[in-house]
Amino acid sequence: MNNKIDVSKIDLEKEREKITDLPGLIEYAHTVGGALIKPEDKGKIRGQAMTAMQDQTTRQFDQIFGQMKTLLDQANQLKKRVEISERIYQSEMGFSPVIGQEYHLYTRENGSDFLSMIKPKEWGRSKKWSEYVGSVKLLSDHTWELLPDQE
Repeated sequence: MNNKIDVSKIDLEKEREKITDLPGLIEYAHTVGGALIKPEDKGKIRGQAMTAMQDQTTRQFDQIFGQMKTLLDQANQLKKRVEISERIYQSEMGFSPVIGQEYHLYTRENGSDFLSMIKPKEWGRSKKWSEYVGSVKLLSDHTWELLPDQE
């Protein structure tokens, strides 16, 4: 049994492609116990990354929209306070209102408004108004808050 290798038949250039100084960088396992290296599906990786990114940005947009809604609600409440405050300051007032106290806004038959300390049920027969607008409270910034109906 003659197992001599004919060196002249070996393609040295082709064999040189099979060796490297940096075996960790080749695309296949270079030892029997080496880790299997499989090419990744880059489309799948991108798809998962896009899904995660879209989920996260959607959550952030929802949070921002919630904050915007809160700010819009606060702005609308402030706008209502300004509107009722302007109406009260243009109405007839026979006293100096105290901060934190509850008062009642009425409209007379001639269309003029007046502020009173008397609640609608306390007028009896001497009712001097045609429309009860609502109960209000003077706030410390001198705006008026329209109170919810307590009936």
